[in-house]
Amino acid sequence: MLLSLVLHTYSMRYVLPAAVMMGTAPTYVLAWGAWRLLSALLPARFYRELDDRFYTIYQSMVLFFFERYTGVQIIIYGDLPKNKENVVYLSNHQCTVDWIVADMLAIRQNALGHVRYVLKDGLKWLPLYGWYFSQHGGIYVKRSARFNEKEMRNKLQAQVKAETPMYLVIFPEGTRYNPEMPKVIADSQLFADKEGLAVLKHVLTPRVKATHVAIDSMKNYLDAVYDVTVAYEGTVDHKGQRKVAPSMTEFLCKECPKIHIYLDRIELKDIPEEQMYMRRWLHERFEIKDKLLIEFYDAEDSKRRNKFPGKCVHSKLSLRKTLPSLLFLGGLTASMLLTESGRKLYVKTWIYGTLIGYLWVSVKA
Repeated sequence: MLLSLVLHTYSMRYVLPAAVMMGTAPTYVLAWGAWRLLSALLPARFYRELDDRFYTIYQSMVLFFFERYTGVQIIIYGDLPKNKENVVYLSNHQCTVDWIVADMLAIRQNALGHVRYVLKDGLKWLPLYGWYFSQHGGIYVKRSARFNEKEMRNKLQAQVKAETPMYLVIFPEGTRYNPEMPKVIADSQLFADKEGLAVLKHVLTPRVKATHVAIDSMKNYLDAVYDVTVAYEGTVDHKGQRKVAPSMTEFLCKECPKIHIYLDRIELKDIPEEQMYMRRWLHERFEIKDKLLIEFYDAEDSKRRNKFPGKCVHSKLSLRKTLPSLLFLGGLTASMLLTESGRKLYVKTWIYGTLIGYLWVSVKA
């Protein structure tokens, strides 16, 4: 009985962060929506600048929970530039926390508001969030033959024309690497073998279309491409086999002690422009990722496991970058819920905001 209570309490540690992050969403959308309407009377750059600030506030609060609340150690390898840059961010993909890892790097460059994602199409139906991500510059894409290259290119070129700061996050594998889905891994390896490409063990064969469109559309605007490899410590079982990376819920239950992030900054001149050659280049980058992850998970010398080669920095995020956002959004939401009219507005925002969002993404689909 006592053990069950302890286990239940342990598993509920995600409830407070989830309640705050989701509970403040209507307040955030209301504030953003008011600014969206007001900014219609102003030059477009004023909307973009404040939208990025709004996004920074919300995501800083998210990082309070994912870094400070969990106590996870962030270990960075390679050279993360201190200054903001316009970049395409390419990473391996294994869980939803990967989205947060991009934020973790961006905030350390004071570029958190510039993060925009290339997301699979189904995520546009998320209540409130799905609509807002597209408003913030995110791009929803369909897989394989249904991929709309022209639509993505037009959206990115519009962002470039508007001089929108860009920290575009792409997961070229197209889906998560999950050790519990061996068929997906086997199919990916079989495809690579048929195409004469190296067979990869700890990542899936990358797809080049979104990466090519992003880099080609913004080649005169980007400063660099960030090639990022992420490994979550504690994702190996007692037999030495790789386990599933933590979900957001598991992560907030403090089940991941360390995140290892290897970053390689690549100049645009070192990337082939033609899609056929870029495909080969991208696969070679994923071969490098695979070797890093083989070293991390499978090194014969146990002392070399659970870390990437080379020098690293243990990076701790200051409370000053996250706590004010939590207090601001939390206080704003609490004050709204204290009055009957505020509670009604809060509920209506969830309902009508979601319906408007669904209508918007349906029209734009």
